[in-house]
Amino acid sequence: MGTVSAGTVRGARTARPWPGRAAGFTVWYLRVIALLNLLGAVWVSFGSDIRRHNAQDYFTPYLLTAGFTSGLVTLFLAVTMRRRKRAAWILNFVLCGLFFAALALSMVWPQIHKHPQNWVSLVVTTVFLLALLAGRREFRAKGDPANPWHAGLTAAVGLVVAALLGTALVAGTNSAHGATFGDIFGYAVVRLISLVPGDTEFAAIETPGWVDVAINAMSAVLFLLVLFVAFRSPRGRELVCGEDEDRLRALLDKYGERDSLGYFALRRDKSVIWSPTGKSAITYRVLGGVTLASGDPIGDPEAWPGAIDAWLAEAKLHAWVPAVMGASEEAGTVYARHGLDALELGDEAIVETADFTLDGRAMRTVRQAYNRVGRSGCQVRIRRHSAIPADEMDALVERADHWRDGGTERGFSMALGRLGDPADGDCVMVECQDGEGRPKALLSFVPWGPHGLSLDLMRRDRSADNGLIEYMVIELIQRAEEVGVAQISLNFAMFRSVFERGSRLGAGPVLRLWHSLLTFFSRWWQIESLYRANAKFRPIWEPRYVLFGKSSELPRIGLAGARAEGFLGVPRLPAPLRRGNGRARAARTALRRA
Repeated sequence: MGTVSAGTVRGARTARPWPGRAAGFTVWYLRVIALLNLLGAVWVSFGSDIRRHNAQDYFTPYLLTAGFTSGLVTLFLAVTMRRRKRAAWILNFVLCGLFFAALALSMVWPQIHKHPQNWVSLVVTTVFLLALLAGRREFRAKGDPANPWHAGLTAAVGLVVAALLGTALVAGTNSAHGATFGDIFGYAVVRLISLVPGDTEFAAIETPGWVDVAINAMSAVLFLLVLFVAFRSPRGRELVCGEDEDRLRALLDKYGERDSLGYFALRRDKSVIWSPTGKSAITYRVLGGVTLASGDPIGDPEAWPGAIDAWLAEAKLHAWVPAVMGASEEAGTVYARHGLDALELGDEAIVETADFTLDGRAMRTVRQAYNRVGRSGCQVRIRRHSAIPADEMDALVERADHWRDGGTERGFSMALGRLGDPADGDCVMVECQDGEGRPKALLSFVPWGPHGLSLDLMRRDRSADNGLIEYMVIELIQRAEEVGVAQISLNFAMFRSVFERGSRLGAGPVLRLWHSLLTFFSRWWQIESLYRANAKFRPIWEPRYVLFGKSSELPRIGLAGARAEGFLGVPRLPAPLRRGNGRARAARTALRRA
């Protein structure tokens, strides 16, 4: 792992103004209160004192009630306030204002103001309220306009489901007799609100203690879910439209040779944001509150800063976490000037067709495998997509889907996500048939400027020889003049330096441990096998980086990246209920080519 370069520095940091410090104080206050609440939940005597004070003539500061539910809610508010969400500020201001007003008015009573603890609570609450007011302009992150409606729907449906589940639990565990359905349902509803309702109202119901706790825990989970839905970030802008795609293609025609991953910016599940001049753009996708860009910005490098500023401003506006997957060293340096940090993600394998040769001792194994497959009678055909008749292309698409390993289409930063679209006529198809004329494998490459290709799709019949893909790549390299290609970008080798140095003599213990872990996980994710497959061609290794704002955000970025690349699936709502479903469908319809 490494940084972009030794001379790379993060953007200059200025002293935080008072609004920023006030906003930071509110976050730390909520964190401390969350800790005290959770501590009160596990420390019996401490929690009992807090709850007794709140029930008598003493008052604790804002949100200090001692319990797991209050602790989790306060912690959730701390997280949303740290992300500068306007809805979280409004909720805290309203709740704190009401608490402050009630506490201040109660101080007129002698039995209240005679206790010093209440004055401490009033001072602490006042400081928090003033900090909210002083830092109000810092909380600008917008939520989705549909969040209140979704939160209300979640609360209504969740209450019904929780009440019914609670009723079933009570009915199944009630050891008393004579209770009606109304008694059981009312008991369950009351237990959703409190663990200690008046037992005289439900004399015909006797349940184990764990039932009461389980029902009350459901209400806590439901409350947190409602808060999450109310405060979650919007999914993102409209997907790339036809006009945006035309503008992106124009930039790729002019600047496409700068980045081998540039053509993948034309994926239609991405959004696009432009620099003020329109000479540069960043395409991205929002997943789990992470705005995930890939590759380098498209267009004129002199206009990159404008596109990066616009992208970061939008991320701040919506409380998204900014991240970039697979940026080059040049782009990583520019991103670093805007405050992002960098870690080396791996290396891209690039083959210069004019320099490639099968001669020499180092290529002996590859040469033997190539000759063996060639003697079996395999035939390779290389064509631009535009030269393939429509019926043949339909058959190739069907074959590629059939050969796909699993039901998930993987790829985001280095995959186009479609095959056979007439708009992608400059892509190159490499097909292979065995000696009997049966299709066995296909490769699809996207353009990389006027004289380059970048691997997009790689599919083969499971009954095909293991060396067939290497044979097809070598055939493409040797016949590159047929399609006017001078350089080819192959698979991306994640953590290549670890595999290359981790097994060498003298590798340190940390590097050896990291190498062992990656080797273990390669059993499922083919991390090492991709590196070995690329290394056979003795390519030029070009490092690629992941850019991020804070180290603490790396887990979220990793999860978002895994989701985008198709390695991690998440449960999805039914299609009619998904946010932005109609907009996405409309965008796809507008982009559909005849």
